[in-house]
Amino acid sequence: MSTDFEKAVADGYGFDAPGITFGAGMQGEEAIPGVQVRVPLAMMNRHGLVAGATGTGKTKTLQVLAEQLSDAGVPVFISDIKGDISGLAAPAELNDKLTGRAGAIGFGDYAAKSFPVEFFTLDRDGKGVRLRASVSSFGPILLSKVLDLNETQQSVLSLAFKYADDKQLPLLNLDDLRALLNHLNSDEGKSEMAEYGGVATATVGVIIRKIVELEQQEADAFFGSPEFEVDDFLRLAEDGRGVISILELADMQDRPALFSTFMMWLLANLYESLPEIGDADKPKLVFFFDEAHLLFRDANKTFMQQIELVARLIRSKGVGVFFVTHAPTDVPSEVLGQLGNRVQHALRAFTPDDLETVRATARTFPTTTFYDVEQELKKLGTGEALITALDLKGRPMPTVRTMMRPPMSLMAQVDATVFDAVAAASAIAPTYAADTDPESAKELLAARMKEVVAKGDEPMKDVGDPETADERKMRPTRAPEKGVDWNDVAQEGARFARSGTFNTILRSVLGILSKRR
Repeated sequence: MSTDFEKAVADGYGFDAPGITFGAGMQGEEAIPGVQVRVPLAMMNRHGLVAGATGTGKTKTLQVLAEQLSDAGVPVFISDIKGDISGLAAPAELNDKLTGRAGAIGFGDYAAKSFPVEFFTLDRDGKGVRLRASVSSFGPILLSKVLDLNETQQSVLSLAFKYADDKQLPLLNLDDLRALLNHLNSDEGKSEMAEYGGVATATVGVIIRKIVELEQQEADAFFGSPEFEVDDFLRLAEDGRGVISILELADMQDRPALFSTFMMWLLANLYESLPEIGDADKPKLVFFFDEAHLLFRDANKTFMQQIELVARLIRSKGVGVFFVTHAPTDVPSEVLGQLGNRVQHALRAFTPDDLETVRATARTFPTTTFYDVEQELKKLGTGEALITALDLKGRPMPTVRTMMRPPMSLMAQVDATVFDAVAAASAIAPTYAADTDPESAKELLAARMKEVVAKGDEPMKDVGDPETADERKMRPTRAPEKGVDWNDVAQEGARFARSGTFNTILRSVLGILSKRR
């Protein structure tokens, strides 16, 4: 039985190309050192899923994958929700447990070492490189997710962005967006928005209140300038290893929609900025999206379509995306179908719903004669996982219960001294340290309003000898004549039909939108 198992795994995972090692295959409770479970490095841009219950080893799996990718010269980005990925910046503290596991899986060259790390933050007072995005680049779809807008409110926000683009009004921060919405709710703005279909005052008011709520959460800290250049995620250290970019989010756990949507902005921005490279020997970047279920929670149809599009197409840009969550059922099937590499840690079945999740997860793995997948999912130990990955031809490799290799870096948070030293040594932090406030929508709209007020104060041109106000008061009021002068009615009607007011009403009633400036 063992010989058949070893042969099946060797046939499935025995390729000669460079790869990432997960660990050693297991039968029963013992690992077989000669049965190495690996994924080709070239297939790491085919996306993946790391799932499992709390405390089963998902974070350590991230750490192990990030270490090997860095050693292979591949930059890595990780969102660190709990704060324990920072240990990549320091070597592991060796003990009998770590060295014993390394020996059990045939990891002969196991040694403690640190990796090149860059820390990032979304807070003004946070340590590390400041990440910012302009409101314009965030776009109405992602911003609607952050603001928790319904479809009607999202459509109004989309109109506002369209107006800003047409009028060349840069939206850098939330002040710009609020100023734009207030302008569109004014008399002048409403007349201009008639060409776009108009906006309801009540809807604009709701969006502005949502923006104020966002500002109360200090979310305005990562809307602004200078905007982060995603090319800075693609750096290599002097020794040729890939830089591991860690976004510290431990202080944002009470704002899940905010940081998850910001992660989506990073992915979308990478997709837009990177060139097509097709299949390459190794990825340009691997992106680990921790607590991924928060991204999909309460997502509307438009937002889900954007996630699916990015997941489907960003592979050809050389970017691999790994979603890290509790169970595969947290990820919509449209996205789950794009995840070729699967690392499934233990699932706990304490309730009927939990049991159904286990059954649904088992059905997503390739069939195997060596395991009862459903039972294995419930009895996996910490640091063990069921794995299937893609071979060099893009085909699923066999399902294997795997004892995961231990990290070579510290399996805990680094202390403040190490953290501060890494942050202080950053070559790019000074570029993004200070907020800037270039001229944008708020200033341009204020200048336009000032011009309008100034024009309103100018004296009227002399057009003859107009009546004074006193003369108008003294002018006798002519009593209405009997009958109707249809000639006067026709002239007044023609004059009204030629007016802008009539055109505006016509467009509103018939839904005709024009692009007239």
